[in-house]
Parts: sequence; C-alpha cells; structure tokens
Amino acid sequence: MIKFFKKPYRYAVIFSILLISFSTFVLLDTFVIPKSQVKSEENIADNSSGTSDTNDDNISSDMGEVIITENSYSDENIEIAIERDRENGTTFYVADITIKNPNLLKTAFANNTYGRNIKEATSVIASENNAILAINGDFYGFRNSGYVLRNGVAYRDTISTDEYGEALVIDSEGNFEIINESETSMSDLENQGVLQVLSFGPALVENGESVVGENDEVGKAMVSNPRTAIGQVGPLHYIMIVSDGRTSESEGFTLKELSNILVDRGCITAYNLDGGGSSTMVFNGQVINKPTTNGKSIKEREVSDIVYIGY
Repeated sequence: MIKFFKKPYRYAVIFSILLISFSTFVLLDTFVIPKSQVKSEENIADNSSGTSDTNDDNISSDMGEVIITENSYSDENIEIAIERDRENGTTFYVADITIKNPNLLKTAFANNTYGRNIKEATSVIASENNAILAINGDFYGFRNSGYVLRNGVAYRDTISTDEYGEALVIDSEGNFEIINESETSMSDLENQGVLQVLSFGPALVENGESVVGENDEVGKAMVSNPRTAIGQVGPLHYIMIVSDGRTSESEGFTLKELSNILVDRGCITAYNLDGGGSSTMVFNGQVINKPTTNGKSIKEREVSDIVYIGY
C-alpha cells in the first residue's frame, strides 16, 4: 500500500476519481434524485385562506349542461375556445377562457407532491386532476429559488435569483399582477389571500402593452423557441398560449413576438412560463400541440407542475 502511494501520479488518479464521483452525485442530486417534501393535498386541506365564498364542491354540482367539441368546452361556469394559428413561421395554440369563479383557475404538482425532481408529463398531471384544459407551469422543481404559492398555500419563500425576479401573482379575485419578489414578501402575499404565485418570467405584458424590448430578451431565451404563456384579458377572462418550435414546420417565438401576440389578443397582463421542450397544452385529455426537445421526436417533457382549468 505504501509503495502504491509513492507514485505521484496515483494521487492524481485518486483525486480524479473522487472529483468525478462528487460531480456525478451533484448532478444526480440536482436533476434526477426525487426529493419529496410535502403532499400538496394535505396542506390545502388544512388551509383556510385563498378560497372564495363558493367552494369547489358547490361549483361542480352546478355545472349545468356540458357541451364539448373538438376545440371547445362549455358548462354553467366555464367557457373555453381553442384556436390553432400561425405567425412568423410558427404554429401556436390559443385557449380563450372565461370562468365564473377564480378557484376554477388552478395549479397542480406532479404526483400531487411538492419537492425537487418530482416530475410527470403535463398530460399525466392533467389527468390526475381531471383538468379540462392544462398547460405546463413554471417548473419550480428545477430551481432552488423563486416564490412557490399554489392554490392558496405557500411552499417556498426564497427570493428568485433571476436578474429580473419577476413573479406572476393571481389574487383572490382571479386578477393578475406582476411583482418583483425582492420588493414583496411571501407573508404579505399570504395575508392578501393570494391564490397563485408563479416564478419564471419575464413579464410579457403590463397595462395592455408589451414590456419586452427588441433587444431585451432574457439570456436563456434569446432565440426562437417553443413557448408557454398565460395572460388576463379582463375579469375572470384569460388566454393561454403554447407555440411549437425547433422544427422545420415551426420555428418558435422570441419573447417579443410572443408578447405582441398577447397584446393583439387583448391581454392587459401576461407572463412567460417555462418553454422549450416543456411547452405543452392539453385539452380534454389530448395533447394538442407538438412538444419537442430536439426538433425530431414529438414527446412530452416531464415537468414539476401545471396550470389548469377544472373542478
């Protein structure tokens, strides 16, 4: 054993092995190893804030006549119309949504669990929650920072390390607001009865105008890509947009192009969610866009969470 260590290069070999092992563990811990922290349903059951006078059970018992077509859904409380469009060499899908109660705009975690690397396909999470319409969320589990407040329950109050630090707040009336996390505490949001906080960004539209400059793309998304965004048109009136990209058929949007479309559709506030291979829209159990990560195979990426319409 002593003779083995007398060779100088052998120290380098051992050090290299240790370094590779440590690096491998860090990568697995960050991107692969699931870390369940709390079941979301248990917190929601114990939480009394962030709910309206009309609870979900009462809403779902008064659905009235349900009419479903290939590109629309309607009942007593929900109206959804899906449109497929094309602009700037990009195919995109627009869901125009009107609801009668803010609690019908919901979020859900993969495996109904808050934690790191807890992931499922958007369509799977949608099915588990009986979602009528769903899009991928902000993939909170890919990051250690950024506010996470869902369905009235706070899960993470660590301020985003992103240079913009912009989060989307959905209040108890279902209205959208863009905040800077460094200027608004999670406790204040909880006290206000906020329903949802999504932390990805950046903001796309405020006061009915695009807030993305031609040369103001965030560094991680300066080129055309698949995109997911959500916007508010008016009281309990929303738009969800998902675009295809990275293929010969569909180039994808820049953030500026996406913000312009949202303005054209009448949004007063709009926010960018996780995009790229995550961008997925599910309607009545079917994935209606063409999610892809490599421009070749059409396949959903597993994500941490969804935003959806449902009971």
